[in-house]
Amino acid sequence: MKGIADTGFLVAFANRNDDHHEWAVGLAGRVSEPLLTCEAVLAETAFHLQSVSLVLKMVADGLVAIAFDCNDHLLQLAALAERYEDRHPDLADLCLIRMSELHPRHSVITVDREDFRVYRRNKRDIIPLICPPVRDVRL
Repeated sequence: MKGIADTGFLVAFANRNDDHHEWAVGLAGRVSEPLLTCEAVLAETAFHLQSVSLVLKMVADGLVAIAFDCNDHLLQLAALAERYEDRHPDLADLCLIRMSELHPRHSVITVDREDFRVYRRNKRDIIPLICPPVRDVRL
């Protein structure tokens, strides 16, 4: 499976108390090559998990590979930041949108369905997503 890993997926994978942990572990078990990601995602993940060593282990174990350098894409990231300014995107989301443009056969693996359903690659193309199943919540 080819994919681009977002913060929520990595946090869910590593945190047994996360609502999406079982989904993330099951998905990670199907990964045959490292998922692509960026340093902004790794920094967010380390912050949420309160563990840099755990995040570095994900890289060392081959779950994810750093496959993006912001310096090479500053103009495109600035354009994305302007386009989505009303949604207040973080740098990690902008990097993932750009990575999706660079790797069109990779789906973004995220728990952030709401924002990634709005974001577009190449200005108009839907970004393919892998998200946890939507839970039916009835009162």
